[in-house]
Amino acid sequence: MNAQSHGAYYLPAPSYWPILGSAALLGLTLGATLLINQVAGGGWVLLAGFVLLVWMLFGWFGQVIGESEKGLYNQQVDAGFRWSMSWFIFSEVMFFAAFFGALFYVRTLSVPDLTSTDNALLWPGYAGGWPTQGPGIKEAFEPMGAWGIPAWNTLILLSSGVTVTWAHWGLKQGRRSQLIGGLIATVALGLLFIGLQAYEYHHAYTELGLTLGAGVYGATFFMLTGFHGFHVTLGTIMLITILGRSIAGHFTPERHFAFEAVSWYWHFVDVVWLGLFIFVYWL
Repeated sequence: MNAQSHGAYYLPAPSYWPILGSAALLGLTLGATLLINQVAGGGWVLLAGFVLLVWMLFGWFGQVIGESEKGLYNQQVDAGFRWSMSWFIFSEVMFFAAFFGALFYVRTLSVPDLTSTDNALLWPGYAGGWPTQGPGIKEAFEPMGAWGIPAWNTLILLSSGVTVTWAHWGLKQGRRSQLIGGLIATVALGLLFIGLQAYEYHHAYTELGLTLGAGVYGATFFMLTGFHGFHVTLGTIMLITILGRSIAGHFTPERHFAFEAVSWYWHFVDVVWLGLFIFVYWL
């Protein structure tokens, strides 16, 4: 039944995709934990979780796409999608706010407190300052500078925000070639960002001595930039899906919330990176 013509609210059948998504996230978390602790097989578990996550994303997207193309969604369903995406992005804002809060606490409160007179006997000779390993950690490292790959990645992500907006304008004005060209450029910029960040991580581990074991600076650096890189990877996968749909002729100037949802997410990723560049790399 076409929900647009009959005014019915579409109620989907029970789905196994959420279970697969949960299993994928479990595999990613478990694999990353095993890999960090150098337990054999951790990398394979991480890879299996990632593959399962990609399968879930494409499968679940495909199901929703099929339902949308069949006309099963009306304006009430569309409003539900918009609210759901809004709350999802809000939860992501709170997720990163927790890590930025941890960084603020360490730099502004915890490290200075460890150098106070009251703690002089506990950690003698600890000078504090930032960046620091923290007291009792002697591994040397060099902090990651801002005016190299991080600056280029900032330009790349800001440019990708422009290209996805340009694609959106093309969609709203019925210019399919502009839509597809803008999405191709955005995907290419996203992949370039991921590649440069992978190179940056390799440089940090092999030449700077900057690892997860490099004390509080290393931990906060990799937690913030690593989770952001994971979000960029997911956003790029979603953009590739939307690009495929655009090439297939999906979306109209009036109905294209799937595109808008991905663009919202991508702009959120851009904003988070600006915070990372300022507070993690620059200051």
